[in-house]
Amino acid sequence: MTDYKEEQVNEIEALESIYPDEFSVLETKPFHVFQVTVSAEEESGEDEEEEKGQLSVTLKFTYTPCYPEEAPIFEVILDDELAQDYEQQISELVQAQIEENIGMAMIFAIVSASQEFLNEKIDEIKATKDDRKRRIEEEKKRAEEEAANKLKGTLVTIESFLAWKERFDQEQKELKAKQSAASDSTAGKLTGKELFFQNANLDTSDMDLLDESDRVEVDESLFQDLDLDVDLDLDDDED
Repeated sequence: MTDYKEEQVNEIEALESIYPDEFSVLETKPFHVFQVTVSAEEESGEDEEEEKGQLSVTLKFTYTPCYPEEAPIFEVILDDELAQDYEQQISELVQAQIEENIGMAMIFAIVSASQEFLNEKIDEIKATKDDRKRRIEEEKKRAEEEAANKLKGTLVTIESFLAWKERFDQEQKELKAKQSAASDSTAGKLTGKELFFQNANLDTSDMDLLDESDRVEVDESLFQDLDLDVDLDLDDDED
């Protein structure tokens, strides 16, 4: 006949040895009631001042008369930092371990599986924090580079200078072509002298353009003593 009570006591002693700080007995009669606190903590990063995250859950067990041939009663107690949606996941995990280990001492297996679950969650939380930190640093670096580029302007390289020189030469070539075309368009225009000789109507004395009131009589005697080689025909009526 199996002595269930003895098996239970032996397991309690083993758990006290394995988890000296995390294990505590709440009751001993009629059956043991005890709990184990399972915790997971982020590993220290490069920045020692950065606050580390921690997750923990308390598993409370009550032995039944025929444990381990029958399942113990258990309760999952979450701490404030552990999301409530983890409760269902941990409860399902504990139940799976009970079914897998029925007939033998199983508390250690249950605690170990719960520890692994929390380790995975803390790794996920750390990865999320690291990713957020990385994105913030990248955004900050990009903003600093943009500000620096505005201050120092565009860096001139051989390639960029040659491209600018090619554009400049092309612009100068087009400008000269426009100036040459404009010069050719004015080359065929007649000068004032040429227009004068081509148009007989332009051969008109300025005197004819004056009104009678504007005409001035000239006294020829004033010019008799002058030695002039040129005859001045001032009066068209005199011979």
